[in-house]
Amino acid sequence: MIGLISFVGFTALVAIISYYATRKTDESSSDGYFLGGRSLTAGVIAGSLLLTNLSTEQLVGLNGSSFTEGILVMAWETLAAIAMVVTALYLLPRYLKSGLTTIPQFLANRFDVTTKTLTSALFLTGYVVVLLPTILYSGSLAISGMFNVPELLGVSDNVALWICIWGIGIIGSIYAVFGGLKAVAVSDSINAIGLLIGGVLIPIFGLMIIGDGSVFDGMAALQTEIPEKFNSIGDKTASVPFATIFTGMMLVQLFYWGTNQQIIQRALGAKNLQEGQKGLLLGSFIKILGPLIVVLPGIIAYYMHQKGMLDVSAPDQAYGELVKKVLPPELIGFFAAVLFGAILSSFNSVLNSSVTLFGIDIYKQHINKDADEKTTVKYGKLFGIILAIGAMLIAPFLSDLDSIFSYLQQVNGIYSIPILTIIFVGFVTKKVPAIAAKIGLVSGSILYILSEFFVRPSRIDNALAEAEAAGITSPEALKIIEVDAYPHFLHIMAILFLLNVVIMLIIGYFKPREVAYEQHFTEEVDITPWKHAKMAGLVIVIIVIGVYVYYS
Repeated sequence: MIGLISFVGFTALVAIISYYATRKTDESSSDGYFLGGRSLTAGVIAGSLLLTNLSTEQLVGLNGSSFTEGILVMAWETLAAIAMVVTALYLLPRYLKSGLTTIPQFLANRFDVTTKTLTSALFLTGYVVVLLPTILYSGSLAISGMFNVPELLGVSDNVALWICIWGIGIIGSIYAVFGGLKAVAVSDSINAIGLLIGGVLIPIFGLMIIGDGSVFDGMAALQTEIPEKFNSIGDKTASVPFATIFTGMMLVQLFYWGTNQQIIQRALGAKNLQEGQKGLLLGSFIKILGPLIVVLPGIIAYYMHQKGMLDVSAPDQAYGELVKKVLPPELIGFFAAVLFGAILSSFNSVLNSSVTLFGIDIYKQHINKDADEKTTVKYGKLFGIILAIGAMLIAPFLSDLDSIFSYLQQVNGIYSIPILTIIFVGFVTKKVPAIAAKIGLVSGSILYILSEFFVRPSRIDNALAEAEAAGITSPEALKIIEVDAYPHFLHIMAILFLLNVVIMLIIGYFKPREVAYEQHFTEEVDITPWKHAKMAGLVIVIIVIGVYVYYS
């Protein structure tokens, strides 16, 4: 009961603070609603970026992966820091110079309106069909399990899942649809502080249990008794082979942190370039500490499981079991509230970005070109409500999938690499024409679909059939055969990225634009860079390299 009271209390406190922080923002205008009035400061941007990214998929999924594979899965966290540095130093100045509200707006300026619309449609398809329902489903599983909702309400697991999905969906929609970006960002920042505190406390308490009251003794015990879990260089059967760090992994990170509307919208709302760069660089520094929250607990859980101190029946249960084991009862409600905030953040951030894309790039551009800003915001909100209801209806049916995390990663590649390709070519060239961008979007999506959903399964099935015919039954041998049958999906992303770039450059060579593209400064915000940005970025990159060298 104490846990439930603290959960409700903290959640209500965040809502009240968010309301008072945003009540004076003019949300009848596009900038006011979609970009928080271009008034976001470094701390708010950093907090919102981190909490938008961090949710149950990472806390449960990555700790489950580290339970099995160890520290090598930190690549998903630490390499994000480098991508955020690139975004702060290279991409953000160009975005703010053009006064962008959405990333596809740049594509309209660089190529044409059709390219922008196709890109917005790709973003929205990914958000609506995959991302929103997945966030709702995985978050509802976590909340339902943490509070044992079926027993609490006396309902079946399925009914409890529906209740949690609609609860999260409705509350998240209120923030995102009716509060705009600033309400989302402020609530994110408060929850980010709580998540960082709670997230760090879990490994600290875990290490103290292992080390008989000493964090350092606990860490020493881990590194001495299970040293294999502290090797950052994975072999080819690992989920993140070391070679992929230099191919598709960095492309995925650059897309996510530099071009994904859901993420970069926080930086686009910066009051000036200095605040935007500070926010991104502060976020990237904190991101280096991410493994303490989303990797180390999984390793601690593995050690305690091996010693009979913790019962973990499946890797994805490792984080939840560890939380219940090490956190004092009075803190569980607080941490559940923070986790609830993280789930809400991911949901309402995607929803707010979807509303922005629809309002600016589709409604205003194609449905009602004469719409004033108030009307654009109005119909954007209406679209958001419809979108949220659709996601809440779809989410419960994801229980039929074998792996939510794998499904999410696999499907995201359909639009991430094509979009990153045309943005990259758009920035580094001036005469590649719009037709090249359209072909790049279509060919990138189709080639990825063919590779991952047709060629890969066929090649793997054939290889395993041949192994079975040869009498090979060892799980380790079969795993190697499966990995050797077809390149890792991150390598495939890199190959398709390069192929699409070449296709676009060839088209640009034979059919260039008549007039070279020139970017214009809209003077929406001051774009004077932060004087310490390059030095801070260099320090962050050196720290990331140092972490890899230390654990290699």
